[in-house]
Amino acid sequence: MDTSKRMLSLDVFRGLTIALMILVNCPGNWETTYRALLHAEWHGNTPTDEVFPFFLFIVGIAITFSLTRRKLAGENVYRKILIRTLWIVGIGVFLNGAPDFDLATWRIPGVLTRIGIVYGICAVIFMNTNARQQLWIALGCLLLYWGLEMLVPVPGQGYASLEPGKDLGAWLDRTIFGNHLWSQSKTWDPEGLLSTIPSLATCIGGMLAGTWIRLKNIDKWPKWTAVFAVGFLLFLMGLLWGEVFPINKKLWTSSYVLYHTGLALLTLGTVWWLVDVKNYRWWTSPFVWFGMNPLFIYILHEVIAITLQAIPAGSSSAYHWAYENLFASWLGPYNASLAFAISMVLINLAVAWWLYKRRIFIKV
Repeated sequence: MDTSKRMLSLDVFRGLTIALMILVNCPGNWETTYRALLHAEWHGNTPTDEVFPFFLFIVGIAITFSLTRRKLAGENVYRKILIRTLWIVGIGVFLNGAPDFDLATWRIPGVLTRIGIVYGICAVIFMNTNARQQLWIALGCLLLYWGLEMLVPVPGQGYASLEPGKDLGAWLDRTIFGNHLWSQSKTWDPEGLLSTIPSLATCIGGMLAGTWIRLKNIDKWPKWTAVFAVGFLLFLMGLLWGEVFPINKKLWTSSYVLYHTGLALLTLGTVWWLVDVKNYRWWTSPFVWFGMNPLFIYILHEVIAITLQAIPAGSSSAYHWAYENLFASWLGPYNASLAFAISMVLINLAVAWWLYKRRIFIKV
């Protein structure tokens, strides 16, 4: 399959994920946000619950494209992997503390923290294993996490529970991080330590997909038919496992990994079919702009949101003032919140376009 076509599909897929990530992270008002743009309260799934795992899946694909040549050449890239991991984790922890930097409650886990850790571990795995071994590692992560969460008693509680703040992962996070957890829960963290184990399987799924897509000795139709078939199979397996180990983004359950990996493959395959088979490319440019600087744009949107929330305006922040005066003053509450989020997407899109036009591609 032609390399440029394949990369266009991947860039569009990345860009779609980044655009949706900004959209769901920046509503004008969390109290008046459409249900599909919110995470499931606990067990269950919404489109928003697929955004983060799609990003980790894409990180896995990116690993295969950036490290395969170096792996075959026997290059030592561990220093670069370590530096990139530390940069991503460091930026994530820094943004967690902004703008107050309260040492007593400064959150340590977080989205970027998880991305950095998962990237570092999976990059090392990729450099030292083949696809078959990676598949077994991913399966081992899912089964290990299931066993820890469902079979191991929680200290001070006795029985294993998947209720909020009562699972083994929550106990581990409280023990290690204390008050440095997600402020909205205080007793557990959606990006906690234990749930990093199954998130490795999400990234490895992307690595396996990237390795498969890169194969040159298989025609495009059998190759992408397999992508759709495996995606549908994993989606069904996730639903079935979810009957006994519920699909839950905040716990990153093993069933959730199968479910969202299946959806990621189906989505990627659909983008490939639309863009590279049917040649429907009139809509792709904005997502290509996002897709060429995905991690930088993600960090940028966090910085913009934090900055607006830190700037005083009237009796509140610039973020709230802009929402109330530019959108809520003439739109209904739900549409106003959505319009504000769309404006944040467009602001970041303008930066992505500027970078793309100047061929500036920032690797964090």
